[in-house]
Amino acid sequence: MAGEPRAIDLPSLDPRVRWSLSVLDADEGRVLASHTPEMVCETASVGKVFLLIEVARRLESGELDPDQRIEIPDEHRVADSGLLYRMRDQRVTVADAALLVGAVSDNLATNALLWLCGLDEVRAVAPALGFANTSLHDYIRNERTPDLPWTPSYGTGAELAELMRRLGAGAVISRAVSDRVLDWLAADTDTSMVADSLLLDPLAHVEPEYQGMVLRHKTGSTSFARIDIGHLSGPASSVAYAVAANWKDSDDDLRAPALDAMHAIGEQLRGYVSGSARS
Repeated sequence: MAGEPRAIDLPSLDPRVRWSLSVLDADEGRVLASHTPEMVCETASVGKVFLLIEVARRLESGELDPDQRIEIPDEHRVADSGLLYRMRDQRVTVADAALLVGAVSDNLATNALLWLCGLDEVRAVAPALGFANTSLHDYIRNERTPDLPWTPSYGTGAELAELMRRLGAGAVISRAVSDRVLDWLAADTDTSMVADSLLLDPLAHVEPEYQGMVLRHKTGSTSFARIDIGHLSGPASSVAYAVAANWKDSDDDLRAPALDAMHAIGEQLRGYVSGSARS
């Protein structure tokens, strides 16, 4: 009926996947959809958002100089996700290292910034924000052996969606800190998950793009996980979302059903914030 609050219709979720999912109306804080939102999942690179919050806080306070060149200790050199490990000149600034983390989830830049800020200090960011079951937990490692922390980051859909809602509202430490983090996340090139259905230009969506939508998000991927958290605004509304899918204990690689569900959720979010049909 006219005037009734709108909601998000979730697709069928593969029961073999461990899901933790929450979608909030970013303006009202109202829960639009959820599925086991308190379930703790491994969140791969998503915990890097807490590192970006700490870097932004220190830049705003003057504890860090944005033009300071990062150092990369040999014990924290890693490859894989990102660009810095492939670059000839790796003497990038703190501000540019943070941009690399936001844009391409750069592992080497992550470890350099984490070493600069201190692992314990960054681990303390999430609890200080009131999150009990979500955090960045460790450096990025080329190999995670049993003697190391069990995951680089972990979290719940409920807490991660709330994190993105607060960032969008300028309520993570301060408006200036929140805006710095959102600016780095604006460059995220990974639109393979929830964001796939938004039809945005993957390499150029800092400004309002398709159907007037603005996306700020962070993703994480492993061989057994896909996670996408974000703040999405459009002409009709704004949402904060977190969708985490894990299948670590499965004998099958379940990325196909996990991504299919994420794409279906993304289409629901597109319609909700744009107020328009897919065209």
